[in-house]
Amino acid sequence: MAILEDAFKGGNIVTGIGLVIGVAVIAPVIIPMLRPIAKSLIKAGVIAYEQGRVAVAELSEQATDVMAEARSELAEAGHATAEGATEGTAH
Repeated sequence: MAILEDAFKGGNIVTGIGLVIGVAVIAPVIIPMLRPIAKSLIKAGVIAYEQGRVAVAELSEQATDVMAEARSELAEAGHATAEGATEGTAH
């Protein structure tokens, strides 16, 4: 770590030049290796996004179904209460 600190502080210009040349030589070898890894990570991200989108859609559908059932039950209960009130006054 001291080598990097010296190179960036200007303490040892030769070390800095050596790092730049080393990166320039190694980069063409490393970059082709990184491309498949990056592609795999992107594929995994797309798959995770799609699965999440499907899960949210299913959850939304289930929530809509439950809400519709609750409204239906409330409507039936309201209708039964209204009928009971009109029958009670008619007698």
